Amino acid sequence: MATVTMPQLGESVTEGTVLQWLKQPGDTVALDESLCEIETEKVSAELPSPFEGTLGEILVPEGETVDVDAPLCTINEAASASPEPAPAAVAEPAAAEAEAAPAADNSRSGVYSPVVQRLAAKHDIDLAAIAGSGRGGRVTRKDVQALIDERAREAAAADGIPPAAAPLPLPDGEVVPPPEVATVAASDAYDVVPLSPTRRKIGENMARSTAEAPQAWMMVEADVSGLVDLRARERERFAGVDLTYLPYFASTVAHTLTDFPELNARWHGDELRRYRRVNLGIAIATERGLVVPVVPNARDLSVAGLARRIDDLVARAHAGKLRIEDMEAGTFTVNNTGAFGSIASNPIVNHPQIGIVTMERVVRRPVVVEGDAIAIRSVMNVALSFDHRALDGAEAGAFLAALKDRLEALS
Repeated sequence: MATVTMPQLGESVTEGTVLQWLKQPGDTVALDESLCEIETEKVSAELPSPFEGTLGEILVPEGETVDVDAPLCTINEAASASPEPAPAAVAEPAAAEAEAAPAADNSRSGVYSPVVQRLAAKHDIDLAAIAGSGRGGRVTRKDVQALIDERAREAAAADGIPPAAAPLPLPDGEVVPPPEVATVAASDAYDVVPLSPTRRKIGENMARSTAEAPQAWMMVEADVSGLVDLRARERERFAGVDLTYLPYFASTVAHTLTDFPELNARWHGDELRRYRRVNLGIAIATERGLVVPVVPNARDLSVAGLARRIDDLVARAHAGKLRIEDMEAGTFTVNNTGAFGSIASNPIVNHPQIGIVTMERVVRRPVVVEGDAIAIRSVMNVALSFDHRALDGAEAGAFLAALKDRLEALS
C-alpha cells in the first residue's frame, strides 16, 4: 500500500486545501491519473497519481487544509493487488490496527503549521486552548480563523449595538416602532463573503510584502506610437493568438534587465541573489484571485514566442490548470493594469522578488514634440515598485529610463 501526500505547489507554500476528490475508495487509478483538485495560495491544480492500482482510504476530506507532505490518501498498488493469500492476510490486520490506533493529537503536542502559528501570533491567540477540528485533533487555519471571527462578533456586541432597537416611548405612554432600518437583523443587512484559501493567502502575502520590504515607487511616461503601429502591422500574422501590447512590453523588460541585473533578484532568507536568467512572472487576475505564473528564460524568446507562452498561461490560469512548475523561480514580475483602463497604479512587490513593473493604458493625447510643435501621440505610463533594501532610487530610475528608451525605439 502506498501513501500519497500533499505536494508543495509552489515556492514558500506550506499547506494546501483539498477542493474535490475525483476518485473514490475502490476506484481504479492509472499512473498520472488525477486523484483530486488541490488549491494553495498560488495555484489550483489536479494532483496526478504517482502510483497505479486502486484508491484505498481518503485521509483528508474535501474542504480541509493540511500541511505540505501530510498524507492525503492510500493506494493499493497494482503489483501488490494480485491474489496472494499470505500477504493479504497480513495486510488486513495491519490496516485494522492502523485504523484503530488514535492519530497523533497535534493540538496537544504543540505541532502547528507555520501559517497557523503566524496567524495566531498576529491575533494574540493561545493555540493550546483551541480544540482542533483537523485529523487527530490538529489545529487548522480554519479553527484559528473561527476564533478570530468569534472575537470580532463579541467585540461588535460589546459596542452596545443591539440586533434590533427597542420601541421608542412617547410622553403619553404610547409607543411607536423604531425606524425600519433599526429592525433589520444583521444577517439581513449584509452578506458574509467566504474567503477562499487563495484569497486569504494573497492577503497574507501582500501584508507580508508591505511589512517586510520598504517599498518605493516611481513612474515614467513613454511615447509608444511606434509600438502601436508595429502591433497593428503584425497582428494579423499571429494566427490563434490575440496579440496585445503585453508580449512586446514583457520582451522589452526582459532585455532591459540584462543591463540592470540588480533588479533581477530575489531574497533567500537574509541573502540577496541576483540571477543570470530572466524568469519573468506575469501577473494574471483570475476568478480565484491573482496568480503569477512564470515564463522561464523570457529573454531568450521572441515576441511571438512570448505571446504564445503568455496566452497559454492566461488560458490555463483561468481554467485552474496551472502546474507546479509554472509557479516556480520567478525573478521579476510584469503587470498589465492597463488592461483595466488604469493610467497609474502602485503595484506591490511580489515577495521574495525585489521589483515589479506595470504597463498602464495606452492613450492618445496631445504631446509637445520637436520644435515646440504639438502632435497627437500614443502615450503609456510605466510604473515600478521596488524593495528599497536591495537598491536605491538611482538604480531604479536608471532602469525605468532605459526601459522607456527601448519602448520608444520600437517601430
